Amino acid sequence: MGATCAQRVSRRLPQDDRPDARACRARTRQAACRLRAREGGLRAALRAEQSAGLGENPGRRHRANARRGPRHVTGSHVPGEQTTQARASAFGELDIWLARAGRHEQLYAKLGAHPLDGGVRFAVWAPNASYVSVVGDFNGWDSAAAALEPVADSGIWEGVVDGARVGQRYKFHLDGREKADPMAFETELPPQSASIVFESHYEWADAEWIAQRQAQEQLGQPVSIYEVHAPSWRRRPDGQSLGWRELANQLAPYVRDLGFTHVELLPVMHHPFSGSWGYQLTGFYAPVSTMGPPDDFRYFVDHMHANGIGVILDWVPAHFATDPWALARFDGTALYEHDDPRRGEHPDWGTYVFNLGRSEVQNFLLANALFWLREYHADGFRVDAVASMLYLDYSRKQGEWVPNAFGGREDLDAVAFLKEFNELVHAREPGVISAAEESTAWPGVSRPTYVGGLGFGFKWNMGWMHDTLGYFARDPIHRSHHHHELTFSLVYAWNENFILPLSHDEVVHGKGSMLTKMPGNRWQQLANLRALYGYMWAHPGKKLLFMGCELATPWEWANEGELPWSLLEHAEHAGVRDLVRELNAVYRSEPALWEVDFSHEGFEWLEPNDAANNVLAFMRLSKDRARELVCIANLAPTPRERYRIGLPRDGAWTELLNTDSTYYGGTGVGNLGEVHAERIRSHEQPFSAEVTLPPLGVVWLRRA
Repeated sequence: MGATCAQRVSRRLPQDDRPDARACRARTRQAACRLRAREGGLRAALRAEQSAGLGENPGRRHRANARRGPRHVTGSHVPGEQTTQARASAFGELDIWLARAGRHEQLYAKLGAHPLDGGVRFAVWAPNASYVSVVGDFNGWDSAAAALEPVADSGIWEGVVDGARVGQRYKFHLDGREKADPMAFETELPPQSASIVFESHYEWADAEWIAQRQAQEQLGQPVSIYEVHAPSWRRRPDGQSLGWRELANQLAPYVRDLGFTHVELLPVMHHPFSGSWGYQLTGFYAPVSTMGPPDDFRYFVDHMHANGIGVILDWVPAHFATDPWALARFDGTALYEHDDPRRGEHPDWGTYVFNLGRSEVQNFLLANALFWLREYHADGFRVDAVASMLYLDYSRKQGEWVPNAFGGREDLDAVAFLKEFNELVHAREPGVISAAEESTAWPGVSRPTYVGGLGFGFKWNMGWMHDTLGYFARDPIHRSHHHHELTFSLVYAWNENFILPLSHDEVVHGKGSMLTKMPGNRWQQLANLRALYGYMWAHPGKKLLFMGCELATPWEWANEGELPWSLLEHAEHAGVRDLVRELNAVYRSEPALWEVDFSHEGFEWLEPNDAANNVLAFMRLSKDRARELVCIANLAPTPRERYRIGLPRDGAWTELLNTDSTYYGGTGVGNLGEVHAERIRSHEQPFSAEVTLPPLGVVWLRRA
C-alpha cells in the first residue's frame, strides 16, 4: 500500500524528539495534507467538468484569439497599427481553476511581465474592464498599440509584445486609466510610478543556510532579532540611503558582532511615501526601488545568510495605499478592496482594506508570501496589524462597521485567510518564522490551526511590553506599588509562543527613546535601561530590539535621518552596546534561556513578592533541567548587601552577568565573580547564598 500523505511529509521532515519539535512536525504534516487534499479536489473537479463538457466557457467559442492564445503585437510603434499571430497562452485550465479558487501558488509566474525570446508576455487580472492594453517604452505609450485579450472568462487579460525587453517601463491601460502592474517585479523611482520589465540573473550561494533552517524548529532555538528600518540605519555623507549591497556589507558584520540571530526589516516592498515607513504599499512583488534593483536585495539576503543571520520581513496583508495608479479601484471597481467603506477603508491610516473574502485577492497575497520566501529566500514574516484584520469594529464607532453573518464583530474572512497563510508557508517552506503583531486577547494566535488556532509560530507580547515599560518609567519610589506590572506577564506567559518586542513603535510619536522613558538623572536612566535589557533577556520569550536602542540614544527615531553613531564615542553609550553584545552571547550559549521558552517547565519563581525592596528573582531551566540560570533584579537605586536568595545546588555560583559592571558604564557593585551557596533553605530551595545586588541592576548566576 502506498504511503499516506502524512507519512510522505514526515519522511521529509528533520527528526527531533523535543516536544515543541514534535508539535511543529505534526502541524507541518497537517498543513501539508490539507493543502494536498485541496489541490486534489480542485483537479478532480476540473476533470469532472471536462468529462461533462463543462470545461469550456461559451464565451470562448466566440473569441478566436482567446481560443488560440494571446494577442501577439509588434513592438515597433505605428499609431493604430496592430499585428497579431498565434501564440500559446500561459494559462492552462488548471491555472485558471487554481487562480479562481485562490490556490495558485505561483501566480507571480503567470501574471505580470515575463520576458520571452524576442519579446515580453504581459498578463493582468481585471475582470470588470472592457478594454485592456499595455503601454510603455516599447510602443510610445500608445494605448491602441498593444491590446490584450481575455483568457476565457477568468478575468485575466494576456498578450505578447515583440520587441519589448528587460529594463523598459510599462503600465496597463484599463478603460482609459493607466495602472502600475500589481505583480511588477521592479518599479520606477518615486514620484514616477511605472513598472519595469525585470528578469533576475542572481546566483544564490545560501543552500547550506536554507538546509540548516529547514532542519531546525525555531521554537526551541535562540531567537534574538534586530529590527531595522533599512533606509535610516546609516546614510551616505550626502544624506542618501545606502543601497542594498552597501547596507549588507555594513550591517552584516555589525549584527554578527552584536550576536543577534536575525534582522527584521520594516517593509521592503515598494512604497512611494517614505513617511509611511513601508506600511502603505503600492507594489507587493517589488523591493522598494530607492535602495537599488531587485537583485541587489537578493544579494542583501544572501550576504546575511553567509554571515549566519536570518532575514525576517515585515509583511502587510491588512491594507494598501490609495494611490490612484496602483491597486485602488484597479479595473474601475473595488477589485482588491471592499466596496463598502465601512469595510473597505481604514480610518486610522487612510488606506484601503483587502477584501479577503474574494478568492483572487487571497491568492494575490498568499502567492506573495511564497514569492518572498522562494524568490528572495526570506526566513519568515512579521505580519503587521493583525488585530485590525481580526475585528470588523477595529478603531470604528457604532454604525461605522458591518457585523459578520452571525452578528459578531469577528472578521471571518480574515480569520480563514490567516489560517491559510500559516498552513501554506509552514508546509511549503519548513523552518520559516511567522509572527503576529496582535495586541488583543484573541485566543490561540500561535496555536496550530488543527486545534483552532491561527497557526502563527509566534505572537508579539504587547502586554509584556506595555506593563514592563510602564513599570520602568516610574520613579523607583513608586515602584513597590506597581510590582505586579513585572510579575503579571508570567501569569499568561505560556498561553502563546511570545516574542518580547521593544520595537520601532515605542520610540516614535512623542513616546521618547528607550533611554528617555527611564526616570532620574542620566546615570539613573542608563542604569535603568541596562537593567531593563538584563531582565528582558532572562524573561521567557524570544527577543526583539529596534535599531538604535543598543546605543541608548536620547532621541526618538527619525526615519529621514540615521542612527546617532557618534554616541559610541561616549563610554556610557558604548557600554550599553557592549551589554547588548554580552546579553546575546550568554543567551545563545545558555540553553536554559531558550530551550523551554513556552512551557512553565522552563521557569521557576524564586522571589516574586519582594515589592517593598523592588526586588524579584527567578530561575530559567534547560529542557533536561541539568542547567539553571538565576536572574535577580534590584530595581531600586540603592545597593542591597547580603540579600539571601534560594538556589537549587550548593557550592560556587558564577556571576555570569552584572548590568552594573564598569564594563557597561556601571558602578561596579557586585559579587567579585561568584557567590557560594550553603545548606540554608530559602525560597523553597534546599540551598541559598547571600548576594550583593547592585543599584538599578540585574545579576545572572550560573552554577560554576
